[in-house]
Amino acid sequence: MSVQSAAADVDVDLRQLFASLGRNWLRIVVVVLSVTGLAFAFASLATRHYKAETQVEIAPRESVYTRPASNNNDTDKPILDEQGVATQVQIISSNEILKQVAQKLGLEKLPEFDDALDMSPLSRALVLVGLKSDPMEIPTEERVLKKMHEKLNVYGVEKTRIIAIEFSSEDPKLAAAIPDAIAAAYIAGQGAAKLESNNAAADFLAPEIADLSKQVKDAEAKVAAYRSQSDLLMGGNNSVLATQQLSELSSELSKVRANRAAAEATADGVRRALQTGGSLDAVPEVLSSDLIQRLRERQVELRSNIADLSTTLLGNHPRIRALKSQLADLDAQIRSEAQKIMKGLLMQAETAKARENQLVADVNTLKAASAQAGEQQVDLDALQRDATAKRQQLELYLANYREAASRQDRNYLPVDARIASKASVPSEAYFPKVGPIVGAAFAASLLIMAIVTLLRELFSGRAMRPATGSRFERIDEVAMPHVAQASDMVAMPVVRQEPAVLRPEMGNRPAAAEAKPYATMPAMAEAPDMVAMAEAAAAKQTAVEPEPVRSTLGEIDVEKAAEKLISSGAARAIFVSPEGDEAAASAVLVAREVADAGLRVLLLDLTASGAASRPMLDSGLFPGITNLLASEAQFSDVIHADLYSDCHVIPVGTADPVRAMRAADRLPIIMQSLTTAYDLVVVECGPADAQGISRLTGDATEVFLSMLESDDDVTQAAVKLIESGYPDLTLVTPLGHEPPGNPVPGRRTAA
Repeated sequence: MSVQSAAADVDVDLRQLFASLGRNWLRIVVVVLSVTGLAFAFASLATRHYKAETQVEIAPRESVYTRPASNNNDTDKPILDEQGVATQVQIISSNEILKQVAQKLGLEKLPEFDDALDMSPLSRALVLVGLKSDPMEIPTEERVLKKMHEKLNVYGVEKTRIIAIEFSSEDPKLAAAIPDAIAAAYIAGQGAAKLESNNAAADFLAPEIADLSKQVKDAEAKVAAYRSQSDLLMGGNNSVLATQQLSELSSELSKVRANRAAAEATADGVRRALQTGGSLDAVPEVLSSDLIQRLRERQVELRSNIADLSTTLLGNHPRIRALKSQLADLDAQIRSEAQKIMKGLLMQAETAKARENQLVADVNTLKAASAQAGEQQVDLDALQRDATAKRQQLELYLANYREAASRQDRNYLPVDARIASKASVPSEAYFPKVGPIVGAAFAASLLIMAIVTLLRELFSGRAMRPATGSRFERIDEVAMPHVAQASDMVAMPVVRQEPAVLRPEMGNRPAAAEAKPYATMPAMAEAPDMVAMAEAAAAKQTAVEPEPVRSTLGEIDVEKAAEKLISSGAARAIFVSPEGDEAAASAVLVAREVADAGLRVLLLDLTASGAASRPMLDSGLFPGITNLLASEAQFSDVIHADLYSDCHVIPVGTADPVRAMRAADRLPIIMQSLTTAYDLVVVECGPADAQGISRLTGDATEVFLSMLESDDDVTQAAVKLIESGYPDLTLVTPLGHEPPGNPVPGRRTAA
């Protein structure tokens, strides 16, 4: 059987727990005041420490008027991003700068920075016994630097290019002087670094300029010598003379060829006109001849005269014949003049051809000369490029050297940093703060003492009380049932079962305690004694009002029912609840008790309202046995875990009950499958009869009747079940185990 531990049957009595603070107030006050006094003494006697801060801005300080021309591009600008500021932070806190400040201010002579100057007798004793290292073994400079690092805090202000230098010291003036000295040493170091870089640049540029001057002179001399040797005379447009002449001759050759072609074409046109007897007026050269123009005018005049005379004279008239003869002579003269023009054009074409041949020869000669000049020009260009590059480098070096020399002479080297805010002498110590230290000590000691007191009270067990509902409260007197109730109990058939425990006698019995002897179910002969006890209790009612009790009809509680199921090895537990949904809590509580014992338990809810499964799942909308019977779901879909125990549950479901009951014959098969998978299957049947539970019984089946009150309905239901073949019927009640109501997480209850 699963026996609950004592911790599961008790709760923390918060009133009793916090009342311990009042009972132990004197001790708490004494400890708190002692700790607060010690904290006040420590804060009052501790050495005062003062802190000052200097701020340094990291930004370019070069003026726009003195900035070198070579620094106009972005590549030479200082790095001012987050990494650049972090780098400057490391430089400021470097040992080199701290050494300079320590030597300048003589910090090695102060006991604050050198422990070896003022060692207490206790420290000397610890050094002698070897429990503390001897500071004299460390050089003085290292001891001072170590102390400075402990008191120094250098950090970059977020989202700015400002570096804060904090320093703490026992001397307020020294706390302000040291960060100022560190900032000044940092700026001086940056200036010295720039001066060193400038001097190094000047020293490097001087010999380089001398070498470059000689190299430029030699390179330019080579260019001039090569040009004179190669006879590379330069013409217009900065081109070689041979190339320029070749270009000019090529242009002239094109013109000569065009003129020759035009003359030949014109002469050919005149020739065809003369041969075919065609008109010469279409030839421009013929029309442009003055003689031909005059002949044409004379011809027009003669034709006009012939036309005038023809009106009065016949064609054979001597005068008309004379005019026609003159007209024929004019045509002959025009053709003769055209032939002369044709011959002139042919002579012009031959002359142009001769000139063309001469130009072609000259062009070929210049082509060879130009090709040779091109090859020589390539070599000359290479020499010129070398000379030009050296000259440009020389000019750059000269400009940089003049810049470096001027800065070196004038000693003008602006540093990319400045002191944005100097440290002021602090008037108030930052440590120790008496008020915060005393307040923190008071609050912490008060809290710790309160926690210690509560824990002591909790671990001692004085703050524990029995859990509500797990056991009945101890009572002094128990009023027995009325005579009528006793008679009803006598009329109750004797059910063969384990005797039930008399609940009033259990009181605040611990969970691990042994069960008291069982009281058997009262018989008829015991009725008069019970009446007498009832009358005695009624007589005392005027003094003490008795608590309501319930009658025992031989029923057992939830724990005994779980014990019976575990010890008997039952595979099925059928619960019948004649009183309705409220009595269904017995099946839920018994299933949870057996599950707590380590067995695999499943509760099957066959009530109409889902009274058994709803408090286990906090809902009635899950698929269940009706869905399984209606073939709408499988076993994996209808089996759910109890929210408050290790028990599994199959709810009523959401399918149509009428359709599901048509497959009620499948219940034995389903029960057989469930008993195979689980150690115990608990079935809550509600107010069912013997015929209704017949499909659910089988081998190793225990039948229980759940009851809340001993009334006639419960008695009749029990008698009918016994008469119907269930003589081993066991009555079980959920009262006294957990109060009815909806369960809350962490408590095993059922409604």
